[in-house]
Amino acid sequence: LAVHGTTNDLAVAGAIPKYLSLNAFIEEGLEIATLERIIKTLAETAADIGVKVVCGDTKVLRRGEGGGLYLATTGIGIRQGHTMSMKNIQHGDAIIVSGPVGDHGIAVMLAREEFGLRGDIQSDAASVLNLTTAALKHTGLRFMRDPTRGGIATVCSELHRATGMGIRLSEKNLPVRDPVQSVCEMLGYDPMYLACEGRVVAIVDAAEAEALLSTWQQLEEGADAAIIGQIDSAIPYVLMETDIGGERILEELEDDPLPRIC
Repeated sequence: LAVHGTTNDLAVAGAIPKYLSLNAFIEEGLEIATLERIIKTLAETAADIGVKVVCGDTKVLRRGEGGGLYLATTGIGIRQGHTMSMKNIQHGDAIIVSGPVGDHGIAVMLAREEFGLRGDIQSDAASVLNLTTAALKHTGLRFMRDPTRGGIATVCSELHRATGMGIRLSEKNLPVRDPVQSVCEMLGYDPMYLACEGRVVAIVDAAEAEALLSTWQQLEEGADAAIIGQIDSAIPYVLMETDIGGERILEELEDDPLPRIC
């Protein structure tokens, strides 16, 4: 997650991730075997993406003050393709998500065995570099963002604030896995607000939406991509059209969403 979080931020900004710094905050008493396992996984993940960890620092925290281990990364990448910006977004632009939402948030909650629930839902944590590189070949691409903390709803709220235009979403088109939907219904979560760590939200010219959707669906990472809405300057909020034909406004989060991821 430390690697994917930083490299995905670079990727959705239109860059090829190249270098990472790594700062490790290690609580006194952490087992060496645990530390070695985590760092080995981090190194393998970075190598898979093609990035190098080139510098860093280590701090040891007193027992009981560090929560085990915290890793903080910072990345540098090289910009590719055309320049994207929220300023490019126009009325009628389509909104596409690269795959099912909410997997990561629910997976973390189940791994912590919160609310007495257990399950085998897998986190979607992964690199989005293949998705973003493919998307940048479409000249109608306006903007990309990875819907991490606060999920798609928070991305949409940011778009609304920045552009002054509303957003109209379709619940029936939103890809949500059945196990994730079931947990959300039991606990009152909304998948729109759950964190994803391997998904991309793209804003694209409506005329190129189907082309970008097809491009993503040809990739393993984007097989379940879907067009979930559009930019609508006629409304002053983020609006969800529900499965049963109703409408509800998606409000911006006032507090940190649960479960807390990072």
